[in-house]
Amino acid sequence: MESAIRTLCQLTSCRKMPSADVEDLRKQLATYGQDHLLKFWSRLSGDQKAHLVADIQAVDFSDLTNAFKETVANRENNNQKIDLLLEPIPEELHEGVSRCTPEQLQAYRDTGLREISEGRVAALLLAGGQGTRLGVNYPKGMYDVGLPSRKTLYQLQGERLLKLEELAEQLTGKKGTIPWYIMTSEHTMEPTLEFFANHNYFGLKKENLKVFEQYMLPCLTLDGKIILETPWKMAKAPDGNGGLFRALRERGILDDMTKRGIQYVHVYCVDNILVKMADPVFIGYCISKDANCAAKVVEKVVPTEAVGVVCRVGGKFQVVEYSEISLETAQKRNPDGRLTFNAGNICNHFFTVDFLRQIGSGAKRLKYHIAQKKIPYVGDDGKMVKPLKPNGIKLEKFVFDVFVFSDKFAAWEVHREAEFSPLKNSDDSPKDTPTTARLSLYALHRQYIKDAGGHFADENSETFVSVDLNVTGNDDEKKDIAEEKRTVGICEISPLVSYAGEGLEELVAGRTFSGPVIISSPRERIPVSDDNGNRD
Repeated sequence: MESAIRTLCQLTSCRKMPSADVEDLRKQLATYGQDHLLKFWSRLSGDQKAHLVADIQAVDFSDLTNAFKETVANRENNNQKIDLLLEPIPEELHEGVSRCTPEQLQAYRDTGLREISEGRVAALLLAGGQGTRLGVNYPKGMYDVGLPSRKTLYQLQGERLLKLEELAEQLTGKKGTIPWYIMTSEHTMEPTLEFFANHNYFGLKKENLKVFEQYMLPCLTLDGKIILETPWKMAKAPDGNGGLFRALRERGILDDMTKRGIQYVHVYCVDNILVKMADPVFIGYCISKDANCAAKVVEKVVPTEAVGVVCRVGGKFQVVEYSEISLETAQKRNPDGRLTFNAGNICNHFFTVDFLRQIGSGAKRLKYHIAQKKIPYVGDDGKMVKPLKPNGIKLEKFVFDVFVFSDKFAAWEVHREAEFSPLKNSDDSPKDTPTTARLSLYALHRQYIKDAGGHFADENSETFVSVDLNVTGNDDEKKDIAEEKRTVGICEISPLVSYAGEGLEELVAGRTFSGPVIISSPRERIPVSDDNGNRD
C-alpha cells in the first residue's frame, strides 16, 4: 500500500488524479476493510484530497487492524474474575513516608538531591488533556485555580523545579539542572509552547524545556472501521498516556536524555496541584531499591473508592481497576486493620532511562484498551453528525501497563493530603475542583508553617465539611466513608521559598498569623504577611 499512497501523494501535489491510481488505492484499502475512506473522493477539492491522502499515509493499517482484533479479544476474555490471582505488593517493596524514620527520609532525600546536582534526574509531565471538564478550551497546565498569586499549574511546577536545583546546590555545592519534558497532544502543543514563551519560561532555561507531541490514532466504529469526521479528514484521538513510550523513542526524547546524561525520570500528570515533581525522596528511595520502575501511591482506606490498585497479578506488577475486583476482595484487611489491597494509583512514576529504552521492542509492547465514546462523524450527505450515544471507540494505552515488564519494581506510599489533590472538574462538581485543589494547597501550606514553629489565630475555629470520595455503593455507605476536609484560611507559600516546607523557620517560628498568609520570594512582588495578616 505504501507505494500506492506515495504515488498518489505525488499526484495530488500536482493536482493530477488519474482514476486508475485512485482505484488501486481503493483496492488496497479494501483488504483492510477501509475503502470507505474514499467514498467522497469525487466531491473533494485538490487540497482536500491531499489532506485525506496524508491522513491515510500516516496510518499503519496492518498494525491498526491487529490492535483492534487483539483488544476486542482481550476485552472479552477479561470478563473472568482475577481475584484468585491478586497479591498485594510485598512489604519489602512497599515502603512509605509514615513507615520510615526521619533519618531514613533524610538519607533518601540527600541521595536524590545529589543525583539532581549531577544532572542525572529529569521530570516528565503528561499534559495532553485540555480543560474541557473545567469549562475551558485550553491546556490544563495553563489553568489558574484562584490562588492569591494567580499562578497556574505550569508556573507552580516550574518554580518547584527551580527550588529543587537550588536545594541540590546547597547540599553539594554543585549546580545541576532538571530538564523538564512535557508530552502534549495535537491540541495542546502550540498553546503550551506559546504560553511558556510569553511567560519567559518562568525563570527556567529555554533549552531545558522540551515539549513534544504524543501520537494520534484513528477513531473506529464498533466493528473496526475508521470514522470520517469530514469527507476529507479522519476522526482521531490521542493514543493515551501510555503512548508516552512510543513518543519517547520516535520523537528523539530518549536520545536527548542520553545525550544529557539523564539516568532517572519522574513521570507525573499535570492536574495534581500538590505534585512534587522530581521528588528527591522518591528518587532516593527508588535508587536504594535498585528499582528500574516504581509507583508513588496513596493509601486506599475505603474499599469502594474508585481508584486503581497497584498489586501483583500472576506474579507481575500492574494496576487493577476497582471495577475488576470483587467487593469481598476489596474489603480484605490485614491484622493491623489496613486494607490488604490499599496501594492507590495516582499516576506518579519513576523509571530509569535504561528501562525506558527496552519498552516497545520485542515482547515489551503495551496492550491497547478500548474507550467507547460519542464521536462526531460525516453522514452520507457529507454533513457532520453529532451522536447522542456512544457510536465508536478510541484505542489508547495506559502508562502503568509498563509495570508488567519490570523485574525491579517498587512502590512508595505518601500522605494523600500532602501530595495528591487532582483538578478535573469545574466547581459545579462535588470533588476534584478548583476549590478543592486550592483548599488542599492552603491546608498543606498551613501545616508547613505549623511544622516550622508558626501558629494561626484561627486554629480552634476551623470548621469541617464533607467532601465525597469517588466511591460506589448506597447513600448510607457513602455517608459512612465520606472524607472530611477542613475549610481553611488562605495560606500560600511560593515554591521559590520552599519546595516541601523546608527553610521556613526563620520566617515563621514563634509568630502567630491571622487572616491571609502569603509568603513569597524576593524575586516576586507579593510580600510576606505580617502577624496580623497585613502585607508589608
